[in-house]
Amino acid sequence: MNNRIKVLLVDDQSLIRQGLKALLELEPDLEVVGDAENGEIAIHLIEELSPDVVLMDIRMPIMDGVAATWEIQKRFPGIKVLVLTTFDDDEYVKAALQNGAMGYLLKDTPSEELAVAIRAVYKGYTQLGPGIVKKLLTQFSSVTPPPPSLAELTPREKEVLRLIATGASNREIAQQLYISEGTVKNHVTNILDRLDLRDRTQAAIFANSFLPYLNDPT
Repeated sequence: MNNRIKVLLVDDQSLIRQGLKALLELEPDLEVVGDAENGEIAIHLIEELSPDVVLMDIRMPIMDGVAATWEIQKRFPGIKVLVLTTFDDDEYVKAALQNGAMGYLLKDTPSEELAVAIRAVYKGYTQLGPGIVKKLLTQFSSVTPPPPSLAELTPREKEVLRLIATGASNREIAQQLYISEGTVKNHVTNILDRLDLRDRTQAAIFANSFLPYLNDPT
């Protein structure tokens, strides 16, 4: 199958890499093209293998997942990074997403859900584990007041932003709001511009941080 999603595994434990490879290769549309034990090796393999998605651990020797994610986004911006780790520390989550990771999952994620997440990240959609969403919501909403720019969003734009927070695609948002995909894209562009956000990942984090304000119809 020529259109399979190419995945690079990055984890310092060889047994984890072997297990992930065995699980993912059961999926007909996924292909594990290589694996690396740290971020530095991963960077070299990316140049050689051109994966679509990098499944990235956080704590590793030589170059950890946060530094590797930043380097990948700087040098290979078209490649998507999905963090898969046992660590859900606030700083790791925040740093990984700020450095360009498209998702953050824990290693107890069921294999079928992991496969779904890889496909979603490949398409450009944010994937956050349930515990990670709650952590981000608690961390940011309890400390940070909403920016004035949030009030500049129209009621429709707030609806779109709420749906982005759920991981909905443009097509799914269009179906739920009974508008065209083109209109959704325009709303997303306006939202990112008004809130000074880089991409949908940041928009999802923002939305989960200020959900009470997004639920305000005014």
